[in-house]
Amino acid sequence: MIRSWVFLLIFLLHAGIFQAQESKTNQPGQLNKPYVVLVSLDGFRYDYVERFNPPHLTKFIEEGVQAESLVPCFPSKTFPNHYSIATGMRPMQHRLIGNEFFDPQRQKIYAISKRDIVEDGSWYAGTPIWVNAELQGMVSASYFYVASEADIKGVRPSYYFKYDGSVPNDRRVDQVLAWLKLPPANRPHMIALYFSDMDDAGHLYGPNNDEELGKVLMKLDEDLGRLFDGVRKLDIPVNIILVSDHGMAEVKVDQLIPIEPLESDSEYILTSEGALLHIYLKEGIDADAVCQRLQSLEWADHYSVCKASEFPYYLGPNLDPRVGDILVMPDFPYYFTRSRTLGFLKNIGRTVMGEHGFATVYPEMRGIFYARGPAFNSGAKVGSVENIHIYPLICKILDLSVPPEVEGSLEVLTPLLK
Repeated sequence: MIRSWVFLLIFLLHAGIFQAQESKTNQPGQLNKPYVVLVSLDGFRYDYVERFNPPHLTKFIEEGVQAESLVPCFPSKTFPNHYSIATGMRPMQHRLIGNEFFDPQRQKIYAISKRDIVEDGSWYAGTPIWVNAELQGMVSASYFYVASEADIKGVRPSYYFKYDGSVPNDRRVDQVLAWLKLPPANRPHMIALYFSDMDDAGHLYGPNNDEELGKVLMKLDEDLGRLFDGVRKLDIPVNIILVSDHGMAEVKVDQLIPIEPLESDSEYILTSEGALLHIYLKEGIDADAVCQRLQSLEWADHYSVCKASEFPYYLGPNLDPRVGDILVMPDFPYYFTRSRTLGFLKNIGRTVMGEHGFATVYPEMRGIFYARGPAFNSGAKVGSVENIHIYPLICKILDLSVPPEVEGSLEVLTPLLK
């Protein structure tokens, strides 16, 4: 049997099915610990299961535990909230404050489309759960989870992939099951897995198009069912945790605000789009004058302008310079976009779409937390919880120490544990 495991490992490595930084093994004290598979369903809104009744997910929830909803951090964007789940810290602490922002110290823009920057661990603060595991002698793995490609604190998961959205879900599921079938010495105890299906569909069709969303969700449910069935057949203690980074709100095309009139290259750098714009003033530019001008523009009735130091979602003594000097936030559900995008949508006859990034007081922005496995009480339920509390929960299950900078609290999700 040992020889078969070795042949399986060699085959997978040579086939390029997964990447390993180097030959890593679990330290003796980690070998007998349970396993956690953290599955992110990007853009999966808190009410989708109730609306569509996907069979595998519904059974998973009935046999496991759940929160009423998972509350994202502001802004309710993909990268900040995946990283908040991974670190147990809010964006102002882990410093990934948006999908795009300017860093005045580096004089560079972070954007999720810039692969060299995304993979540069020096941009990230905190200790992602896979880094925490590796530093304590536990093998970890990730299939496309945000920031797992980066060498944060000089560490990556033992097994990981560079993001490629074209990889089908069944290959991702097969890889997770293959990892869980490795010899105990090489088997990752902490695995992160990512699916983008519901986010893609939500943006394209909007969250209220039941016909199209239902089709996508049922296919995703089949993929998850394969994962659930595969794990059930393994004779090892595996806990599966399902989360999402945010929900989705319907935005009408005539509620899209063009960004270009707000730009002024001579006065400031403007980054991001969507539900929050960041403005970084150039030397000698008066903030009050800029705010006054922005409040006089055509669409000003549908957005607010605020100095970053007075912005209600970032109040505190340590304002990260990556936030900028001035913030512009559209009224829900108005949304900033480029004029060419707006023109394209009108030309093809689109009237609605789906977006996120808005303040988390809006229920549409809330996601999911479901879990099942030997660590959890079957049938237990808690109310809506912030996503930062997942980190200490995973540490508890894996018996890992919690870094001192973590803001999440174990007590919030303790009622779900046996």
